Amino acid sequence: MSRFRLPNIDYDEMPPEDMEVSDDWDDADLWFLPGPIEDEPDYLPPGPAPEPKESDVVDAWRAAEGGQAAQLARVAARLGILDERLRRGPAGWRHRLALIEAADLSWRTQGRIGLDRLSLYMALRVSTVTDDAQALYRIGWTVRRLTGAPAPLARRSDVGDLETFLDRRDRPGQGERLEDAKAPSRVVEMAERDAFEDRAAEWLAMMDQAEDLHPVTRACMGFHLWHVAELSPVDDPLEAAVTAARVAIADLAPSGSAPGAIFAPIAMGGGGGFRAIGDPPVRLARWLHAMESAAFAALRKLEEIEAWAAAAERTMAPLSGKTPPMLRDLFTSWPLISVQMAEKLTGAHRATVQRNIDWMEEQGLIREVTGQGRYRMWRNVETRTTEGRSIPVRNDGRSADDRFEVVAARQ
Repeated sequence: MSRFRLPNIDYDEMPPEDMEVSDDWDDADLWFLPGPIEDEPDYLPPGPAPEPKESDVVDAWRAAEGGQAAQLARVAARLGILDERLRRGPAGWRHRLALIEAADLSWRTQGRIGLDRLSLYMALRVSTVTDDAQALYRIGWTVRRLTGAPAPLARRSDVGDLETFLDRRDRPGQGERLEDAKAPSRVVEMAERDAFEDRAAEWLAMMDQAEDLHPVTRACMGFHLWHVAELSPVDDPLEAAVTAARVAIADLAPSGSAPGAIFAPIAMGGGGGFRAIGDPPVRLARWLHAMESAAFAALRKLEEIEAWAAAAERTMAPLSGKTPPMLRDLFTSWPLISVQMAEKLTGAHRATVQRNIDWMEEQGLIREVTGQGRYRMWRNVETRTTEGRSIPVRNDGRSADDRFEVVAARQ
């Protein structure tokens, strides 16, 4: 008798069903033997996962857009209001917003160029010993792309448009040489590693598949796919952010009309929109929130500068000559102005410029912000009292919030 059989049990007369149960009980008692192979845990590392298809990526962003329809409508309405304001305003307004957006972008990308240094560099190409030449070049490129230059997606699936926009080419003798332009070494290394056309073609193919998406959603998708296509170093979101800012207002610039918004502000709303964490719905929600805040901030800045310009025009009416109106236009186009900048941009004598700036400061129109004896810079004084006097005349008593509510109600 086996030592594993129970005593006092007649196994010969046991029914077959009971025999099976007894065998199972005997097997369960063999605790020292390994269990079945299918019950053992799998300690092997996971194999390579299949890469998602391009259509699946676009479908994920399409579903994210459907879930954020209400927020997207508010952002589109606010961008439409901003575009309409810029169409009615002078070209200096677009330049002013581009400087502010570029300065904010520099702090998001670790360039950290303030408005004073940026204004001096863009107007006079002046830099100090402590300034980073590469950072100044990059932020200057940002201002030029936010105020003009060809659109990054002018024609369907044309790599040349993106090359022209970024001013990056692999062919010698065309465009700026990255080495001569003091571009960051990381960008130079990436341009030499692979052909830019191949990487850009992949990114443009994804953008073409998302052509039915709203430009704001499409810009968000393009920003987050930029580094997947290895068009820029992973820790350098500047080119991706500038390209997305131009793509987001693709439907707001019809040909043959007055120029309006050239870019959609993003950095003015904070850096949350650039965080590459989470699924497409989460990323799109952060993007829309940042763009809505940035558009509102831009509208507020335009209201303030419009109010200041109206008050300055009334205050400076007794002055004669060409210099006062030119200085007034400069202070609406540039956030900060120095005497050297005003001398070059107006063509007036430095003594005349200094005398008019001192007079404007005495009248409370501008104030000095550097707090030093040399290399002083001034900015316009924006007060709620001045805004209250001029905004009802220029905007029929409606502020940016009022116009936004009217447009949103029509959606």
